[in-house]
Amino acid sequence: MPSKRTRRRGDVSAKPGPAAGEIVKTDSVISAIIFDLDGVLLDSEQVWDEVREQLVRERGGRWHEQAQREMMGMSSTEWARYMHDQLGVPDPPEEISAEVVRRLEDRYRERLPLIEGALEAVERLAANWPLGLASSSNRELIDLVLDLGGLARFFRVTVSSEEVARGKPAPDVYLEAARRLGAPPERSVAIEDSENGIRAGKAAGMRVVAIPNPHFPPAEEALALADVTLGSLAELRPSTLA
Repeated sequence: MPSKRTRRRGDVSAKPGPAAGEIVKTDSVISAIIFDLDGVLLDSEQVWDEVREQLVRERGGRWHEQAQREMMGMSSTEWARYMHDQLGVPDPPEEISAEVVRRLEDRYRERLPLIEGALEAVERLAANWPLGLASSSNRELIDLVLDLGGLARFFRVTVSSEEVARGKPAPDVYLEAARRLGAPPERSVAIEDSENGIRAGKAAGMRVVAIPNPHFPPAEEALALADVTLGSLAELRPSTLA
């Protein structure tokens, strides 16, 4: 579990980059940048896949090839219920969620699958805009990853989809991140990799930069919704967003 000094519930604190109030007063088209976590900064979608498949099979459930893709973007409440109802895991959903989180924490502490260039990309953007994070990961995992990866200092706010009513593709987690940043959604940019994430950012009224997940690439119709599509984090620069 994260240490007690870890920020909880996406609290705002002093971070690098311009103050949120300064951003609103400028003529800049962009007020804030909001990152997804899994698949954008962390090469973790297949880790989630392995952990959940292993648990389903251990508990005598019914895993299928589309399960991970269908769960991408769901909140912890939603995917734990899906594993119980659709995949036949007999444990109560809250116990399913806790066990998946425990196994992921062990994997991340052993080796954090940070995507190459993630730290540099975040640092580049934080020097120009306030940053938020809107993730489907559980709060414990968000805090752990940002601490282990040295990323926590760059994000003014972080939001887990378990803290809002609905997970992606609903816009709730992005709208809440923008609200906490004090940024209008229409002047915010979402950085996403997945189909449900792209749809969530667009439903929030944001511009979306897509960096497609190579393990679970979004469908063409979803990718077409993105305003910009990049090949990697190395291409994510202030000039790209301007």
